[in-house]
Amino acid sequence: MIGGVLQITGLLIGGVGMIGTFAVTGMPQWRVSAFIESNIIVFETIWEGLWMHCIRQANIRMQCKVYDSVLALSLDLQASRGLMCAGSVLSFLAFMAAIIGMKCTRCTQSSWQAKGYIILMAGLLFILSGAVELIPICWVANTIISDFYNPTVNIAQKRELGEALYLGWGAAFCLVAAGAIFCCFYHCCEKNRSYGYSASTHDPTHSQHLHKKTDSSYSKSQYV
Repeated sequence: MIGGVLQITGLLIGGVGMIGTFAVTGMPQWRVSAFIESNIIVFETIWEGLWMHCIRQANIRMQCKVYDSVLALSLDLQASRGLMCAGSVLSFLAFMAAIIGMKCTRCTQSSWQAKGYIILMAGLLFILSGAVELIPICWVANTIISDFYNPTVNIAQKRELGEALYLGWGAAFCLVAAGAIFCCFYHCCEKNRSYGYSASTHDPTHSQHLHKKTDSSYSKSQYV
C-alpha cells in the first residue's frame, strides 16, 4: 500500500516537472527588460526567449517575432535551446517508463524484476533530465546577473530574470525529486526481496517440511 502511494506521488511530481519543462522551453520570458532608469513611465516591456522575442506595449498589445537566425543569438541561448530540448525528451521518456513500471498486473517473478529495473531507469532519467534542465537555466541567470552589474553594458541592453527561469528551477526540482522517489522505491523493494529470499532459505521449518515431503514421496515410490 505504501509502495503504491509512493509510486503515484513520484509519478505526479514527475508529471508536473515534465509539463513545466515543456512550458519553460516554449516561454519567451527568459529575459525581461529592466526598469532601472529614473523615468517611471514605461510604455513597453521586452521579453526574450529561446525561440522568439516579444514586445508588450502599455499592457494592451503584444507582438512576437521568431528569431531570424540561430547565429544571431548569444552563446548561452544557443546552448540552452539544445539542452532544454534534450531535457524535455528525457523527462518524457522518464514519465513513460514510470507508467510502464507502475502497471498493476499479476506477473511472474521475472516480470516483477523487469518492472523494478524499469522503475529504476525512470528514476535515473528523471534525475538526468532535471540536471540537464538546470544547466541552461543557471547559465542564462548567471549571464543576466553579470550583465546587470557590469557598468560597461548599456542600460537599454540590461535585462532581469524572467518568469521562465523561476518556473524552470521549480520544474527541475520536481524532476529530481521524482527520480529520487523512484530510486528509493527500487532500493526498498530490492532490500525487502533479498531479505525475504534469505529468510525463506534459512527457515528450518521450511527445510524440514521440504525434507519430509521428499521422504514421503520416496517411500511411496518404493511401494509402487
